[in-house]
Amino acid sequence: MSILNGPVIEAANSQNPKKIVIFCHGYGADGNDLISLANYFQPTLPDAVFLSPNAPEKCGMNPMGYQWFDFQSGDPATIWKGVLTAADTLSKFIDEQLEHYNLTDQDLALVGFSQGTMMSLHVGLRRPKPIRAIVGFSGRLIAPELLDKELKSKPPIYLIHGDADPMVPYQDTIEAEKKLNGLGLDVKAHISPNTPHSIAQDGLSIAIDFITEKFSN
Repeated sequence: MSILNGPVIEAANSQNPKKIVIFCHGYGADGNDLISLANYFQPTLPDAVFLSPNAPEKCGMNPMGYQWFDFQSGDPATIWKGVLTAADTLSKFIDEQLEHYNLTDQDLALVGFSQGTMMSLHVGLRRPKPIRAIVGFSGRLIAPELLDKELKSKPPIYLIHGDADPMVPYQDTIEAEKKLNGLGLDVKAHISPNTPHSIAQDGLSIAIDFITEKFSN
């Protein structure tokens, strides 16, 4: 199993953080792509450590970046096998980091972008104990039909998407919200106007407020 690593920003006010936020980047990017978001979260979460691991595989379409799983083959069985392998790797990384910082699932939030959102939702909904929150930008649910049997926990979720996304249609977020709410989860969605496959300021502000609120409960 691959060992994940990537940039880390330690807690601003403590050598012993009370919270952990893990950013999961998109296809073809790396941990550096999202770690700068920590600068925006840190003012309201000064006791949180922020981690942004590189996905476990070199990207087939961009050898300078990484991928959580390969979808270029178009073969559902191959893609699903990649999803499961990446999920095991990410779950193991989460467990290791929680142990390292002496924290629990309730001290953890996942923030994903695109393929990283897919992984955050897949893993976060299948952990035995609910994490504190999930924010997903520009993503979708993988194999939503399996969640009826595989859902193990129900963390609060905020899904955010641009209405001008040419890579992942924003309707995927609407469908994910509908599916997850139907399973009894607390899920909200926001569609950022005139926004392509990226994170707009309104979406980022919503994410910061949401995670800060959930950690304060």
